[in-house]
Amino acid sequence: MEPQTEIIYLGKRKLLSIQRKRDAVELLALAAIWIPLLLFVSEVGWSKLSVLELLWSNINRLSALLATSLLIVHFALIARIPWIESVFGLDKLTVAHKKLGKPILYLLVIHFLAAGMSYASIDSSSLLDSLIYLNFNFVSVIFATLALVLFVIVVISSIRIARKKLSYETWYLVHLLSYLGIFASIPHQYELGSDFLAQPILQSYFTLSYVFVGANLIWFRLLQPIVLSFAAKLRVVRVDPEANRTTSISIGGRGIQRFGAEAGQFFLLRVLTAKQWWRPHPFSVSNAPSDEIRFTIGNRGDDTAQLQNIKPGTRVVLEGPFGVFSESKRSRQYVTLMAAGIGVAPIRALAESLAAEPGDITVIYRVNDDSDAALLGELERICRDKGHDLKLIKGPRSKTNSFLPEQAISEKPKPEHARLIELAPQILDSDVYICGPAGWSRSVKSSLKKLGMDNDHIHLEEFAW
Repeated sequence: MEPQTEIIYLGKRKLLSIQRKRDAVELLALAAIWIPLLLFVSEVGWSKLSVLELLWSNINRLSALLATSLLIVHFALIARIPWIESVFGLDKLTVAHKKLGKPILYLLVIHFLAAGMSYASIDSSSLLDSLIYLNFNFVSVIFATLALVLFVIVVISSIRIARKKLSYETWYLVHLLSYLGIFASIPHQYELGSDFLAQPILQSYFTLSYVFVGANLIWFRLLQPIVLSFAAKLRVVRVDPEANRTTSISIGGRGIQRFGAEAGQFFLLRVLTAKQWWRPHPFSVSNAPSDEIRFTIGNRGDDTAQLQNIKPGTRVVLEGPFGVFSESKRSRQYVTLMAAGIGVAPIRALAESLAAEPGDITVIYRVNDDSDAALLGELERICRDKGHDLKLIKGPRSKTNSFLPEQAISEKPKPEHARLIELAPQILDSDVYICGPAGWSRSVKSSLKKLGMDNDHIHLEEFAW
């Protein structure tokens, strides 16, 4: 049986195709928000929107519809829906998910207060009295109030200052409350929601939206990873210590190719031990996936420290693969791969798997020194065998988060973007893949922007949450 040859399409047509898919998904998200608002206006009529006596009622209904629509989009972004994730990548969807958090909370607070004011105007009572009445006479309103409190807690935990003080494990637990919050908020919509009760079309629309997003959440985030992982009997098959306090963990199993991983993508790894089974962690694939999927994991002091001593034979669950940090988003012949720290893991995998002629690929690896560079030996072998140009940037980390070491900045007072051209002369004609600490990656991206490079050719993978 002859081996199959994979054809990689490049050029402007591929880039245009990627952009059209992105536009189509964004248009769908906008439609999900505008459809209920237009149905509301068609039922109420423009003239009634300006009637003063109906002010609080209209604010109540509009804020409820808009918050509900945004909540559905909010959870669809992190439902792991493949045809959405494959267009944007999980990292960008997660960023969009975070940005929607505060506007949704503001709308929920407005809805909460406007509902109280609406009932207060009917009964000629105070806002506080009306809120107490609603909560003590409708169980569904109690659940809705609880949902609001849960959303406040989740949004506060997402603020940058709070995230710095929270461990990943604590943050993960807190964010599970958001699922409880959305389920707690649903009953009052069907019991008291004016638009749900008055418009069967609108009620059907939201019901189908809830079912669609909920089914995707349950399948792709919970059931599918368990079903596939247990069917494949995934387990740790090998543990190899690496330089710079890192360890390579190889996962094997029956039919592991069914996961369909590409070099550069990542999985959420859940280790089935007594202490770690309940929470997954994201790790990039550090080899070209074949009969094994390998992760190279740095010791960062949390669960990653425990993973340094994991035993072969340990059962695991994999969720994924995720991310568009792969050849699927490549549209140019030349490619520049840039890595720092543990970011070398997906860069090493890409260097091994990218379709290229000798000289097409430039690999830039930022290291403190050769002895402290994870996977350096493998990267050198790959570049030598495939004809890639490997550039090592050696030296202690810069205090300014520059992608250059401190002494390089002082020795050659050239702008960073000029140094980048020296390291990779073909970079302006390349797709550039960057993976490393957040500050370092931003420094590289800033230099590329100063060179006039378009975002469509800059592919960034950050190790952050």
